[in-house]
Amino acid sequence: MTTAPARIPFPVVDEVSRHCLQEEEPETVHIEVHLPGRLDPAGLRKAFHEALLRHPRILMREARGAWYRRRYEWELTERPDVEVVTFPTPGKDALRDARTRALTTAPPLTDSPPIRLEVVEGAGRAEGSEATDVVGWGRAADRRPGSRLSDSTVLFLTINHTALDGPACLRVLATAAELYGGRDNSPAAPPVRAAEIPQDPAETPSNWSPPARVAPGTPEHSPGNGMLVTELPLPHRPKGAPYTVNDQLMVATALTIAHWNREHGTPPRPLRITMPVDDRPRDTSMPIGNGTRLVEVPFSPQELTTTDLPGLLERTATRTRALKSLPRPQLGRGATLLTAPVTPVAWRAALTRSLRRAAGPWTSTTLLSNIGRIPYPLDFGEEAGRAHAVWFSAPARMPRGLTVTTASTAGRLHLALRWSRALLSHGDGAHLRDLFEHYLHTTDMDQR
Repeated sequence: MTTAPARIPFPVVDEVSRHCLQEEEPETVHIEVHLPGRLDPAGLRKAFHEALLRHPRILMREARGAWYRRRYEWELTERPDVEVVTFPTPGKDALRDARTRALTTAPPLTDSPPIRLEVVEGAGRAEGSEATDVVGWGRAADRRPGSRLSDSTVLFLTINHTALDGPACLRVLATAAELYGGRDNSPAAPPVRAAEIPQDPAETPSNWSPPARVAPGTPEHSPGNGMLVTELPLPHRPKGAPYTVNDQLMVATALTIAHWNREHGTPPRPLRITMPVDDRPRDTSMPIGNGTRLVEVPFSPQELTTTDLPGLLERTATRTRALKSLPRPQLGRGATLLTAPVTPVAWRAALTRSLRRAAGPWTSTTLLSNIGRIPYPLDFGEEAGRAHAVWFSAPARMPRGLTVTTASTAGRLHLALRWSRALLSHGDGAHLRDLFEHYLHTTDMDQR
């Protein structure tokens, strides 16, 4: 007699995401890991399969149920339903095609696990391609001595964001790297932060008025998301400065959008930038799933025209520290009430979609997800080597239409801009990248 698989009710984040799925703009998170060497296919498949077993919460699929059920449920499985690791045919367009799949095709929730890992060998550069752009990929300083681009490997981990987030899946990938390469991939100790500073209400712009939207550029006719990735120098900050690199990225994002909107004739309005906060440990005890909570950082129009950048950075630091320290449900108390299992889940789905459309004007301007320094070496051993570039990207559905995701590896900043094609084109993305690079440089006080 077989035992029925264990079931877990959808958490709040998963349920809200499940209610609002759209086929034309899949809710995917993409992680792109660049290695200087090659991987053995059989060895990688074995290591990744073992890593899934060591993090069993990732082995799940959506359980079937009647329309009148009160909850969606995850059904935990003992092994994967499908082969997760694939090796696409190498070629000059393999890198571009893998990125396109990461944006257009989500792993199904009905298969366990709802992720896939594509291994692109000998990818080389993708600079100037229509869908994506890489600046800095393949620089000699980023590769092992004596290595060649034809020896390189890029791992594409595509995640169905209804089920999982990027940091959780990166933890699983780090476990796979350790099993494959036999080297320690334990996370580095997190940086020590100063005590939290209380928020001054007088310094905070109001959240009651609808925030600015990203002004439309040159929309494309095709549905879905576009993406551009680039490599930049990490910004410096003076020793003992009260702000962090995350605050510099936040200010650079706000100034970039304010500049873009001025160029497109949009009247000045307050900006609000959603910032995921992740308090989970990074070791093997890390809970797997959607574990971040979302906070919104406001900016007034006057702040974004100031020449007092040190003052803006300090005010931003005060706000972000205060927001991080406040206890708050992942999506707020309203979402917790909305997902209470008191009515059939199909009824709540219809209500959630209606409320999301009605709340569109109050949705934040954009999302900045700063993963920070990648905590794991992602060292796959002697032949494949250690990751020298890691990019993430988050979904960019309307009404935001633009997300900014950053991570740092090997002393470099890896930036991904992702946008809805209903709002922007690839040329618009390239211009936003240039604006972001400019404003990030202005926050680098050592270079001023």
